[in-house]
Amino acid sequence: MAKIKDTKTFMRITHRYLGYFAAGIMAVYAISGVLLIYRDTNFLKKENKYEIVLKPNLTEKELAKEIKMRNVEFKGSEGDVQKFEQGTYNMKTGETKYSKMQLPFVLEKFNELHKSTSKHRYATLNAVFGVVLFFFVISSFWMFNYKSKAFRRGMIYAGLGFILALIMVFFQ
Repeated sequence: MAKIKDTKTFMRITHRYLGYFAAGIMAVYAISGVLLIYRDTNFLKKENKYEIVLKPNLTEKELAKEIKMRNVEFKGSEGDVQKFEQGTYNMKTGETKYSKMQLPFVLEKFNELHKSTSKHRYATLNAVFGVVLFFFVISSFWMFNYKSKAFRRGMIYAGLGFILALIMVFFQ
């Protein structure tokens, strides 16, 4: 490892090795980020069918919570069997048959990284990754001599990227 003699050297070396470290994490985030863009479609999803027995006499909201599905709305019945868009629920016996469009197991696990909250087991990884990415933003300004043409152009591109992000966020 090169000897650290000033801030520029420290930033460059740290940027390099943190970059190698974070490359794998970035690949997973990139894949799951693209997949989440298309979460409202059936892109790469397959239909999984389930048959389970739940408590009898559940409401629509309780049923939705039990089968981890949104917008369960009963649309009619045949005796004790309530029909909803994705399946059926027997109010008397609790027998439930439904289908769900789901990503393959590995891709679903990747998506959990983006969906996690502060109580999720990935919260620490997400926070560390966010700090590392912010370090990349800051340390990249030490990659070139601040008097060079490449640095000045880089600052223009960084400014344009920042402005584009603000436009996308505030002027939808």
